[in-house]
Amino acid sequence: MHISDIVILFGGLGSFLFGMKYMGDGLEMAAGSRMKDLLEKLTRNRFLGFLLGAFVTVVIQSSSATTVMVMGFINAGIMDLAQATGVIFGANIGTTITSVLIALDASAIAPFCIFLGAFLMLYSKKKQTQHIGQVILGFGLLFQGLHTMSAAMSGLRSVPWFQQFISTAKNPLLGLLVGALLCAVIQSSSAAVGIVQALAMQGMMPLYFASFLVCGINIGSAMPTMLAAMNARNNAKRASMIYLIYNVVGAVLMTIVTLVFPYAAFIERVVPSPAFQVSVIHIIFKVVSAAILLPITPWVVKLTYYLVPKQTHEDACRLQYIDVNLVGNPNVTLLQIRNELDRMTKLVRQNIVLAMEGVLGSRHGECPTIAENEAVIDYLTDAVSDFLVKLNIQELSSRDAQYVNHVYQALTDLERIGDYAEILQHLTERRTDQNMVYSEKARRELQSIYDNALYLFDQAVEAFYTQDESLEQLKSLARIQHDIRVDTRQSQQNHMERMRAGECSAEAGIVFGEMLNSLNRIGGHAINIAEAAVLPH
Repeated sequence: MHISDIVILFGGLGSFLFGMKYMGDGLEMAAGSRMKDLLEKLTRNRFLGFLLGAFVTVVIQSSSATTVMVMGFINAGIMDLAQATGVIFGANIGTTITSVLIALDASAIAPFCIFLGAFLMLYSKKKQTQHIGQVILGFGLLFQGLHTMSAAMSGLRSVPWFQQFISTAKNPLLGLLVGALLCAVIQSSSAAVGIVQALAMQGMMPLYFASFLVCGINIGSAMPTMLAAMNARNNAKRASMIYLIYNVVGAVLMTIVTLVFPYAAFIERVVPSPAFQVSVIHIIFKVVSAAILLPITPWVVKLTYYLVPKQTHEDACRLQYIDVNLVGNPNVTLLQIRNELDRMTKLVRQNIVLAMEGVLGSRHGECPTIAENEAVIDYLTDAVSDFLVKLNIQELSSRDAQYVNHVYQALTDLERIGDYAEILQHLTERRTDQNMVYSEKARRELQSIYDNALYLFDQAVEAFYTQDESLEQLKSLARIQHDIRVDTRQSQQNHMERMRAGECSAEAGIVFGEMLNSLNRIGGHAINIAEAAVLPH
């Protein structure tokens, strides 16, 4: 095998990966938003979710992509973990369709598919036809890439060490490790199985060892979902763990089956095509895992809570006072809304205080608390807003309807203030990491603006709760907000002078300016909350 063969091999792999992705994207665009709508609406039953997960994955050609989509639904609160489990199991089944297509070996028509697909994409004026052309082009590139890989691998026959390795390859741990690494590197279980199939078509892959490789490949296929879940909420992390559990259970079980029973030899006798043999191994792996785990979905979900323990903020991500299924007396309902708003306001205020303690002092360990509070603030913003939309459909007095609209506006401002508190926390971390030190004058300026912004926030919230603020009171709060703007500009000018005098670095000046801007924006959103307190009479 020469260097040119290796280059051709990588070129074929690139064409294979691109074709598979391009075909999946084309199918998804051809289907429009229907795939996501189906996932969102039809997952109440785990068995139906299982079938739906398989169908969606057949369409978009990636179980990892389906799982990441599901993780997004979990983050948005559209789907719970038990519903997601069935979809993830089904997605693992659906991904086997690629190995079946490869086993059919449509390489002979690949050039025609490339021509037809490119022609439709370039010369059709209809978007739907262009998407169909993309599917056909992707299909052709996939098989052209497979044909190129298979031809390049034929040179391995003349490589003594590879022949020696394949003829003696029986170690299950080696197969699991090689398969997992292969899939982790190329980020696609379908492509990794396709490589094994290409080797099998050249007569260079014993099915016994291929079984271990397939087990390892399926473990490695969890890597994209694990990476996608790194910065996600805990339920999304648990969804990625479900994907991993599914494939680890299947790998352990099928490795034992291959070692104990003449499993591979039986498939070789029953299925004549080497590529189909690998595909059957892959399908059995997925089906057996689903058959075992789908009936015990609640236990699988429970296991993920041991692997990713529940945090305090997860229990807080719920409506404590509002019952979304029960809209009763308007006065009682509005009181429930106020209680949720009060809860959200306290979290926002706590985040402002914690963030500014980091800015003005030496406390830098409050980041987890701020992040947890922010997760609850974001949840309450969405959940209460959704409830207000439903409440607006009810018959309300003009005053109550006006109050609901004001609450809706206040939610947005509170959420934005929470965002600026989080920005202040990030700026504190940046200042600490770069060892930035501010003068006593700069700290006093920040303290003064912060005191005014926090006072304005407290007064604005109090005015909103009472809903009886006079225009004179509003003007008084507006003057405080004006003072904050003026002080911010003056402080920025003062800091520029300190920078010119060499008392402060440019980097520290940028961070200081962003801190001032965040406090100014907090004051701006606070006055918006106060203005919502003035009801028409």
